[in-house]
Amino acid sequence: MEDESVGLGPTQTDYIKEDLNFDIDPNDPITKAALNEQPLAEWIDILGNGQLKKKVIKEGKSGTRPNRSDICTLRIIGKLKDGTMVEEYEDLKIQLGDVEVIQGLDLAIALMDVDEVAEIEVDPRFAYGTLGKEPNIPPSATILYTVELKSSELEEEIETLNVNQRKEIGNKKRERGNWWFTRNEPSLAIQCYRRALEYLLPTESRTPHQNDVEDTITDAELQALLEDRMKVYNNLAAAQMKIQAYDAALKNVENVLSCQPQNVKALFRKGKILHYKGEHGLAYQTLLQAAKLEPETKAIQAELAILKEKNVKDGQHEKNLYRKMLGAHKNNIYLKNIKNEHKSKNSSKLVAWSLIGGATAAVLGIVLYRFVS
Repeated sequence: MEDESVGLGPTQTDYIKEDLNFDIDPNDPITKAALNEQPLAEWIDILGNGQLKKKVIKEGKSGTRPNRSDICTLRIIGKLKDGTMVEEYEDLKIQLGDVEVIQGLDLAIALMDVDEVAEIEVDPRFAYGTLGKEPNIPPSATILYTVELKSSELEEEIETLNVNQRKEIGNKKRERGNWWFTRNEPSLAIQCYRRALEYLLPTESRTPHQNDVEDTITDAELQALLEDRMKVYNNLAAAQMKIQAYDAALKNVENVLSCQPQNVKALFRKGKILHYKGEHGLAYQTLLQAAKLEPETKAIQAELAILKEKNVKDGQHEKNLYRKMLGAHKNNIYLKNIKNEHKSKNSSKLVAWSLIGGATAAVLGIVLYRFVS
């Protein structure tokens, strides 16, 4: 049977491909869900693997889906498969795309219209994983959510926020990053920390317009903003260490130490990073600085003990290499001397044989002369 859609004109997919020059796969599950109206009371498999599903219970206002960074107000009820209610929020405000809720909800809410009510089934992988969430969400739990998207608004420009608003939002994102970090999700933690830094920029890093707005800010307020930023840098470095992004982590602890040279957490993390990078001598010296500031901290002392042993081994290894190099040098000299002696002996033999040959030739010449005469 022929495709009945032929001749119906360009689709939204065609528009995105041709007019926006953006290549998309119209068969991708997320793309399908985003471009097409979802039938009422029909489950769609958002990721195509059965781990995140959505069903519209009540349709919302067409064309009002939120974009990334929009501020969404939500009513959420979460239940386990046995019907036990485990989460309930009446007016929860989140910034979409900043993983301020579990990943499954963050993805599914982007496919809802304002005033829509939907059921969202989230596999443990995109919910609370193998850890669960105390006190009532067990490990590896699938959660069925009923979600209403009450409103969606554009985020406020950071430039228009006063220092206290920036502190509040920045610290909220920092705390969310800490939550992901404690759940061993360093990549999601990094995402939150980077967003937090956008709100905690010090005055000298902002635009002239922003500086004009901040003329009334007190030194104490700016100092508080800077201290919050240093916390984020420190935490960001810790998360980057988890994924072995050591160069980036080192840059962030240096950001802290440039403003707070005696920040023990930054010194400790710098020492650990240098240790991981194999720079044991520099790591030891850095940790000594931290130990002088907090001599009773066991973690610092333990790291120093490990590095001290490694520095001894490194020193012994260098000595062995030097000895080998020196031994090879002496051996080369010895072989060269033997070779020279051998050449000298051969030369002496050649001279002796030359003299004998010359004398023999002279005697034979005399004998032949007499005989012929």
